[in-house]
Amino acid sequence: MIVLGAMWFGLSAEAHAQAAGGARPAGQPAPAAAQPPRAPARAPMRTMTLTSPDFVDGGAMPAALAQTGRDVSPALSWSGVPDSTRSFVLIVHDADAPMGDGLDDLLHWMVWNIPATATSLPRGVAQGTMADGMRQISVSGPYYRGPAAPSTGPVHHYVFELYALDIPLNVAATGMSPAATREAVMRAMAQHVRGKGVLVGTYRRPAP
Repeated sequence: MIVLGAMWFGLSAEAHAQAAGGARPAGQPAPAAAQPPRAPARAPMRTMTLTSPDFVDGGAMPAALAQTGRDVSPALSWSGVPDSTRSFVLIVHDADAPMGDGLDDLLHWMVWNIPATATSLPRGVAQGTMADGMRQISVSGPYYRGPAAPSTGPVHHYVFELYALDIPLNVAATGMSPAATREAVMRAMAQHVRGKGVLVGTYRRPAP
């Protein structure tokens, strides 16, 4: 049999045997199996501390922060930030107000691209465009929407979640529905969360 091709002539004895369907030469060890490259290890997600002077964790939110109080956003501050932080995302949602197929809930506020140097948000953030490239939305517009659980039902839990990311996010605040914007932010955050802080406030409208 004549085998053509320049590559044939550069083969080792073992390769000739394997190419021809023969066995490995006696006494020659099998080549070591190739190992897949290992992904670089990442530091575990850090637990941050998120607090507000307006209410304690698990406590009732004052009426001034509710829809009856003209939707004044609470003051927030945080600590324990990872060194790798490049931006923050704040998501405030009503855990007791499921929407759609029950896999989502009511979005009361989302602020993204908070600068990595920030350690707080002031009370009463203004509606619309924010400074330093920050963006905000809620289920009803570009602003904080206060709690409004009815007096006839159970107390609702309003969850404030602050995420430390190792990237800024390139997600526009306009052009999509609030639900689609929230989904886009959550998708862009995937694999980039390096820290998280949680604060929970409760609210129910007073009886008339």
